[in-house]
Amino acid sequence: MKTPGQAVWTKVDRYFGDLLVPIDDALDAALKANEKGGLPQIDVTPLQGKFLEFLVRAIGARRVLEIGTLGAYSTIWMARALPADGRLVTLELEPHHANVARQNLEKAGMADRVEILVGPATESLRILENTGAGRGVTFDLIFIDADKQGYPEYLTWALKLSRPGTVIVADNVVRDGEVIDEKSEDPRIQGVRRFVEMVAAEPRLSATVLQTVGEKGYDGFALAVVLS
Repeated sequence: MKTPGQAVWTKVDRYFGDLLVPIDDALDAALKANEKGGLPQIDVTPLQGKFLEFLVRAIGARRVLEIGTLGAYSTIWMARALPADGRLVTLELEPHHANVARQNLEKAGMADRVEILVGPATESLRILENTGAGRGVTFDLIFIDADKQGYPEYLTWALKLSRPGTVIVADNVVRDGEVIDEKSEDPRIQGVRRFVEMVAAEPRLSATVLQTVGEKGYDGFALAVVLS
């Protein structure tokens, strides 16, 4: 049996997307604004955005943390799934990206339930610990989609900002299959490998990885739930 390639993956993505992800002016406008603003075209796909929305609804999340905003495409998906009094905090390193994200959130009508913290993620996470979790505030869903070298440290912080039942999702962990190359000199590969090793060794987590194919190629999500 011949293994389907990229052309088939893209067609299948579009088939399911046409059925399950209707045309959405706000989301389409966000992608166009990101491109116009010169942001890298690395947003999640529409089906993956719908998956994140699904997770927020399925677990009844009221507080979401996103590490890696870019232009807020995934942010909009998750924010829409929150209840009216829900809150999403998203962290972005680049001020220009954050400005584009704010405009996209405003146009999507989600600005009132999203807070963007600008700067190195570790600094923003430290602020959250001191002002949020330091007072017992935790997150129900944490989505990690930023620099892969930082994934191990982001996991450490995610555990600090979690409670039993918190779901942690990390994107881009398969890396076109390169994750299995233990001798890779790519710091992104080594960052992901260390992240997964830490997840596997953490007794407070139950986790799995879902490999994905689609219009953006071969990759995958790591998904974990905090047990205690």
